Amino acid sequence: MLPVRRLPILLLLSGVAWLAGCAATQNKAPVEVRQPVRQGARAPLPPPAATTPPVSVPADGAKVLPGTENAGKPGYYTVKPGDTMIRIGLEQGQNWRDIVRWNGIENPNLIEVGQVLRVIPPQADAAALASQGVAPPKVESKPLDAPPPVAPSPVPAASAPAAVVAPAAPTQADDEPAWAWPSAGTVLAGFEEGKQKGLAIAGKAGDPVLAAADGRVVYAGSGLRGYGNLVIVKHNNTYLTAYAHNQALLVKEDQAVRRGQKIAEMGSSDAERVQLHFEIRRQGKPVDPARLLPPR
Repeated sequence: MLPVRRLPILLLLSGVAWLAGCAATQNKAPVEVRQPVRQGARAPLPPPAATTPPVSVPADGAKVLPGTENAGKPGYYTVKPGDTMIRIGLEQGQNWRDIVRWNGIENPNLIEVGQVLRVIPPQADAAALASQGVAPPKVESKPLDAPPPVAPSPVPAASAPAAVVAPAAPTQADDEPAWAWPSAGTVLAGFEEGKQKGLAIAGKAGDPVLAAADGRVVYAGSGLRGYGNLVIVKHNNTYLTAYAHNQALLVKEDQAVRRGQKIAEMGSSDAERVQLHFEIRRQGKPVDPARLLPPR
């Protein structure tokens, strides 16, 4: 039998051992409970990560040029090697400054081969579409109980003799200017399709070069290779004329000129001899001036 004074000590030790056992039970590692997966069932996939779609870049790294979506469409022109805005304007029958404005070009000296340019006014697209449209048939609405129309009684013709209407005097077409020769010199070489785009007219250095019809100067300068000092006059939406190889230019761009007005002096700039190279272009295409100028 244990002494009475040792009994409290034993009780204290027993309590400490009991508390330690409880603590060990509470700090056990958690057990992962796995749900059984039925045969043939797929485990759920994790949600897709939010990613930015890749930017599409041409496989060959080629640069996308302005206006390529309009290539081949009427009213658009694809820039070729050797082109300048002045040449494009001449060949399209437009003021080159208008083409620059229609295409929002900041520097007209920086155009690239393959670039597609608008060469007709923006409002021309709507006009072309309107001209192709078909007007709907006119439908006359009448009440259901309206009586049928009664034809008017014929009125006997008067016995007075019928008046003879004189034929209208021939008038010049609205888009056809009243042409005049730009120089009094003899023709050295005539127009030849695909080779000679106009007339070569002889003369002496300083001879007057005259505007062939009323119009407005759209170019005056020497920026077009092969033409020397050049003046281009636009007469209407159909015609423009070009006067090349001058020794002096007497007009400025955007200046209005009258038929017979002196606009330059004949010379030999960018030519082998003194001459005037004269072109008439219809919708930008060279035509034979001899067929339009008056006989002399």
